[in-house]
Amino acid sequence: MRLVVCVDRDDDLGRKAGVSGPVLGRAEAVDAATRLAVADPEDSDTNAIFAAVSLLDELRGAGEDCEVCVLTGSPKVGVLSDRRVADQFDRVLERVRATSAYLVSDGAEDEYLFPILSSRVRIDGVRRVYVRQSASLESTYYTLVRALKDPKLRAKTVLPFALVLLVLGISAAGGVLLWGVIGLAILLGIYLIFWTFDIDEAIIDSLRSASTDMRQGSAAFGFGLFSVALVGVGFLEGYNSYLANLASGPLVRVLFFVETGLVWWITGAVAWETGRAVRRMFSRGRFPRSFVIATISILGVGLLSYGILDLVRYLESALRPSSLVLLVAYLGIGFGLILGAGGLQQYWKLLARRAPADPIGG
Repeated sequence: MRLVVCVDRDDDLGRKAGVSGPVLGRAEAVDAATRLAVADPEDSDTNAIFAAVSLLDELRGAGEDCEVCVLTGSPKVGVLSDRRVADQFDRVLERVRATSAYLVSDGAEDEYLFPILSSRVRIDGVRRVYVRQSASLESTYYTLVRALKDPKLRAKTVLPFALVLLVLGISAAGGVLLWGVIGLAILLGIYLIFWTFDIDEAIIDSLRSASTDMRQGSAAFGFGLFSVALVGVGFLEGYNSYLANLASGPLVRVLFFVETGLVWWITGAVAWETGRAVRRMFSRGRFPRSFVIATISILGVGLLSYGILDLVRYLESALRPSSLVLLVAYLGIGFGLILGAGGLQQYWKLLARRAPADPIGG
């Protein structure tokens, strides 16, 4: 036997028409739909119940053995309503030995119960019932509400809108609306970059790790704080270098800014990796090999960056030809260190794979 199932998840039948679920049988379903239509002619559940009855007649006309039932939940949609629907469906299956079912739904809200129903019998299909005046209004509404309950999605959709209102409101109140629009463009640009590369999640993970290190008295927290300070000093020194070369072109000033701050940023990165290595040494009892690879890679990237900066300055005629030897040395040593770090990592991986077999062979 096949069941035609209609679900009233928020229990409009009970609240408005005084009908308690489950409703089983064609005559009972028609009576329940009629009472609900009289109580609230605009309720979409009435259409869903009549659609279920219509489908029942269609299947019976095709010679199938089937029955219709209406399941009701709770006005407080959630765990309680879903539990009530599941209990009522179990009671229906005790009375009707159904092997499959067909779900009739008036919106996306009822279809959230699909896993509950499909865990008990095979669901052959879903028929959506719409009110012609607003075909997708309820479905869209519940889809949006459901999506906004996800904290991650809410943070990535509501937060930008909140930032727009906040920045524009503050700038308008201060009489500097133009600067507010400029600041908003910069802020949203930074936000989109963070969102694209998941930088925000990396920062959150780092803050959580720092909080754990601080509570546990880990040395990594001190190294991390020191590395952040070095990065800040790099920006400050770079800005001072930018101001000291105002007579140069815009691109050259930016190159001076990056070149001056780069040595501080490299030192900060090494300090950060040192803190992580010290923490692993205290927890595992040995100094990690990854620190050597990371340090070599950082130094290689740093030297390569210096080489690229000097190359740009040379192309802009801001670097003397006599400095070409240093430029080539930066690029060559930088590439060498990066390739060396990769080769060393592969070598240690090879040793790690062979290590378990060596004692047995000996």
